[in-house]
Amino acid sequence: MKEATVYQYDAFSTLPNKGNPAGIVFNGDDFSAEEMQKIAYQAQFNETAFIMKSFRADLRIRYFTPGQEADLCGHATVASLYALHSKNKLPKTTFTVETNAGILPMTVQSKNGQPVITMSQASPQFHPFSGSKEKLAKALNLHIDDLDQTLPIVYGSTGNWTLLVPLKNLDACKKMKPNQEDFPHILTDMPKASIHPFCFDTIHPEAHMHGRHFSSPFSGTVEDAVTGTASGVMGAYYARYVDQQKTDRWQFVIEQGQEIDRDGFVHVEITKKENTYGVVIAGEAAYVTKQIVSLS
Repeated sequence: MKEATVYQYDAFSTLPNKGNPAGIVFNGDDFSAEEMQKIAYQAQFNETAFIMKSFRADLRIRYFTPGQEADLCGHATVASLYALHSKNKLPKTTFTVETNAGILPMTVQSKNGQPVITMSQASPQFHPFSGSKEKLAKALNLHIDDLDQTLPIVYGSTGNWTLLVPLKNLDACKKMKPNQEDFPHILTDMPKASIHPFCFDTIHPEAHMHGRHFSSPFSGTVEDAVTGTASGVMGAYYARYVDQQKTDRWQFVIEQGQEIDRDGFVHVEITKKENTYGVVIAGEAAYVTKQIVSLS
């Protein structure tokens, strides 16, 4: 019987069982796409990463939720590179990773003796939300007055599309209870997009923004603990819609996961370019455990 060893690393935290858990399969080339999907379904992480050889970059990573393949996953990338570094399988500190969202540059740096993974993301894209704000608020167990209507609700992507929803305060963030089945009927422009509400109130004084991330019902998961791609596009959203381009470089600490006891932090840097923004995120990780998944 064919088996896969799935290692659990928690990204965006130095503590096990905090941050965002990801499944890591080091020998991804040994499995077909169908087998990868089965492994991800059985492992039951929000994302499982399969590390593979690449003819276009230093390595390739494919990402699977329990329900479907994803083009990119920030926390699973950070976890994968941390895992490779911890096993001395990264011969250099600067390299490229092939993903379905493109070839992305990465680095591994050391901070206080702890490896820190820096991940460049694709150029941010934004698309207006044309759905009902009232129905959106209701699907999140909110009132429309909880939405910060001084800022736009938009779809954003640096590799995966999510709906960016600005809220007025932390109280609104804390009381959300999503009804996922309603998402595709509200997100008519992008029915498979996730929803990423956020606010500028924070729990930790070192953080600049607070976020939560509710998955598409097609993904097979409910809430993502600490979301790298959404944090990256959140930073780009701030540069484009909040700060009105008063500078050419922004740095943020984004907190997420506190409502589900998965405290984590994403460091985000945005740089203004001619017609777009550069997006870089950074974070740490911790090894937790491993499991054997059987393919019958």
